[in-house]
Formats: sequence, structure tokens, C-alpha cells
Amino acid sequence: MGIEGRLEQCRALAWDTTFPGVRDWKNRHPGGKAVGVFPVYSPVEIYHAGGMLPVAVFGGGNTVDLSHADSRFVSFVCSISKSTLELGLQGRLKDFDALVFHSICDVARNLSSVFVRNFPEMHVEYIHLAQNPSSRGAVDYLAGEYRRVRDNLARRLGVSIPDEKVAASILAFNAARAKMRELYAFRQAHPHLLSTAELYLVIRAGVMLPIEEMLALLDEVLADLPRRAGRPRDRVRVLVEGAFCEQPPLGLLEVIEEAGCYIVDDDLALGFRWFQEDVSPEGDPIRALAEAYVQRSVYSSVRHDWRHKRMDALVEKFRRSGAQAVMFLPAKFCEPALFDYVLYRQALEKEGIPHLVVEFEEKMWTFERTRNEVQTFVESLLFE
Repeated sequence: MGIEGRLEQCRALAWDTTFPGVRDWKNRHPGGKAVGVFPVYSPVEIYHAGGMLPVAVFGGGNTVDLSHADSRFVSFVCSISKSTLELGLQGRLKDFDALVFHSICDVARNLSSVFVRNFPEMHVEYIHLAQNPSSRGAVDYLAGEYRRVRDNLARRLGVSIPDEKVAASILAFNAARAKMRELYAFRQAHPHLLSTAELYLVIRAGVMLPIEEMLALLDEVLADLPRRAGRPRDRVRVLVEGAFCEQPPLGLLEVIEEAGCYIVDDDLALGFRWFQEDVSPEGDPIRALAEAYVQRSVYSSVRHDWRHKRMDALVEKFRRSGAQAVMFLPAKFCEPALFDYVLYRQALEKEGIPHLVVEFEEKMWTFERTRNEVQTFVESLLFE
């Protein structure tokens, strides 16, 4: 199968919120358990080591009408929280045995409690991620959290999660992250051969598959890419920032590119590309995961590290990517992204880096206004 056919498969899988891949995996693994993970980062290596299937849950996108979830929330919260609960209330998460949330924002914190209240038959975990990486106790604290979650899953779901299996899972996910880095490097060097909409399809579908199938998918795409034909166009190279949790509609990414942009770097599905380098499988693997999170995470609006300013990291990422501008894509009502925008804007203005803000929500259907905004922005850069 060529890359075009593979991309169509990815498109169908990525936005099927009935999670057919989970059902298929369970049919092939009688008694197997599936764990849904809410963005941003989750220690999926631990779940995989217990023979479980970790699957990304990115909400319902524009495929789910909110019939029930609105009654459980105030109106001014992000779309992903509402549509994720809607998936549960419509029975679309029934094949998951557990869901894991994290301390990335107040909404995620409270969403876990809402799930506990509404789905008593489902095991719900909440990970308190280390909030002060500069503390000498941060690694020990986070390793303790990971062990608590491991023990709870083992007890509740009847699985065994030995350290040697965690170490093996670390190697598998290291391999996947390395291949994703290869894809990102190819897109950065040859954006005319691999659009960001296409790259995102591959990553989005991949994080819904067993890691072994994800690795095979990434291998196939990497092998096919050099054979693609295409000519560079006169477009503006932009870096997309702010879509680390709730994901923008695919149509929005396509419109941005059609309006004259090459997206050469981004923070889409960031949680599955979370580490700057491989996690060590040596020694205590759970502590190694905690140490990697505390010391070698990528910067993000939901991870605060006083030792390394996020504003400086954004400027560095901009320089490294060869971008000409930054495009902020914050989700509507996403407080971490919107608060950080003020700081990012100050840093970019200081460096003389142009930027544009395009706010989105999951259920956007039309993008003509955005197309006009982006085209005007592109023209201002090309013809200044």
C-alpha cells in the first residue's frame, strides 16, 4: 500500500470516536485491558508493560454532538473536556477499562472527578505531576506517583507490571519517539513533500494503535516519503504553538497551509513526543521515567520549570526550525495557552518575530474567516 492509501486509513482511524481499534485489539487479546489517556503526557510505558493497550483520548472533535455533557459543566470550559465526557455518556468509551487524567490544568483536574461520579464501573486515575522541577525531591515524588498508579492499576485490573517489562516498554516507546523525530525532521526539510495535515494524520492515528502497530506505520511512511514527488512553493514557513492539548480540526490545518503557509514545527499531540532524548531503561525504570519528565521534558504551557523559560525555548525552537513567523493556535477557553500567549508575545516582539493568533474550538465547521486572516498575514510577510 502506498503512502496515499495509508494516509486515508489514518484519516478514518484518527476520527472514529467509537474506537474500533480498541475493540479489535481486545478481540485478539481476550482478557486484555485498555487504558484511555487524556492529554498531555502520561507514562504509557507503565500501562503497556502490564499488557494493557494505552490509547490517546483527544475528545470527540466535530464528530460528536453534545447532548448530555453541557449539563455537567459551566459554559466557559474547553471543548475537549465537554466532548470527552460526552463520549463516555454516549457509551463510546465502554471498551476502556481505565482512564488516566493529569494535573495539567484545573479542567483536567476536575474532569477526573466528574468521571468518577458518572462512571463508577470504570477505574479512573489522576496523576499529580511534579509542579516544581527544580526541587530536589521532584524525581522521588513523581516516581512515587507513578508507582501508586502502577499498583492501583495492577490491583483493580488484575495485571502484573514488573520492572523488567517497564524497561522493555521504554525501549519500544523510545523507538516510536525517534521515528516521530525523523518524520518531523523530514517535514521541516521538505514541507512540500509532507504537509503538516498529513503528518498529523499519521501521528494522531499512531497514538491510537498498539505501539507495535504504530512502529510499523511509522516505518512504512518513512520508507515511502523519499519517493514522493513535489515542487517547493513560495510559502511562508511558520511555527504553530498552543495546540498541545485540545487538537485543532484537521480542516483548520489544511486551510492554514492552503492559505500560503508551510508549517515547519508544531506542538500537536505533544504528549507523545514529550522527551528531548531517549528515556534510559537502566536501573529503576519507573524512576527513569520520572527523571526524564522532570529533567528532559519539552517545554509546554502546562509544565512550569523555573530553570528554563518557556519564552526562550519558543524563540530557540523558532530559530532552529528556520521559520519566518509564529502562529498561535490556542483552544478557546484554554487558560494555560491563553495566559502564556501574553509572555510569548512579549518575547517575540522583543526579537522582532511576526506572529498571528488563530483561536479555535473542536466543532469549527467553516474556516473562511481564518483563511482570509492567514492570507492577509502571509501577504504582509511576502510583500513587505
